[in-house]
Amino acid sequence: GVRGVANKELTCETAFKLGQAAVAFQGKTILIGKDTRLSGDMLESAMVAGITSAGGTALLTGVIPTPAVALLVRELNAAGGAVISASHNPPEYNGIKLFDAEGFKLPDAVEDEIEAFIKQGGLEGQIERAREAGDEDAAMPSGPELGVAVEVDEACEMYIEHAVRSIREQGIDFEGLTVALDTGHGASSLTSPTALRRLGAEVI
Repeated sequence: GVRGVANKELTCETAFKLGQAAVAFQGKTILIGKDTRLSGDMLESAMVAGITSAGGTALLTGVIPTPAVALLVRELNAAGGAVISASHNPPEYNGIKLFDAEGFKLPDAVEDEIEAFIKQGGLEGQIERAREAGDEDAAMPSGPELGVAVEVDEACEMYIEHAVRSIREQGIDFEGLTVALDTGHGASSLTSPTALRRLGAEVI
C-alpha cells in the first residue's frame, strides 16, 4: 500500500493513478471502502476518477472497517478492492491498500509492477509508450468505454450480518453481557455496536 500525509505525500494524483492501476492489473470492478479521516472523501474521489477513466466500475461502500472490504470483494465478485485508511497513524495521514479478488494482500511482485506503472505516468504513460512503439490506435477510454461509480447501500449491513452469523454458528451469544465500547472515532463505529446488540449484549 501507500501511506503518507494526505494532500502532501499522498496526493490526489497518486490516488488517481492507483485507481487506474487497480483496473489495469486486477480487473474492471474495484470495490472501495474508507475510514473516517477527513481526507477520505478527497482520496476516494480521486481514486474513483482513476478507475472510471480506465473504463472500470467503482463500487463504493463508504465508511466501513477494513475486513469488510476483504469480505465484500468476494461477496460482490469484484476483481479487487481498495481501503483508504492509515490505521493507527495521526489524523493528517491517510493510506491506500489494495486487495485481490479473494480479499487478500497483493503479491509483492504485483505491487512492484503497480509502483512502476505509477512512476511511469499511469495509463497515460502506458498509452504514450504504446504509441511510441507504433500502436497508433492506443488511446484513453472515451464515450461508452468510460466506467461508472455505484454505491453499495447495504455494505455495512452485509458485514454486520456476516459477523453475527459467524458467532452464532459457533453456538455463542452475548446475552447478559454489558459491553463498554470505544471505537476510537473509527469505521467500526458504524458496525460494532449493532453487531454486539444483535448478539444480545447491552452496549454502552
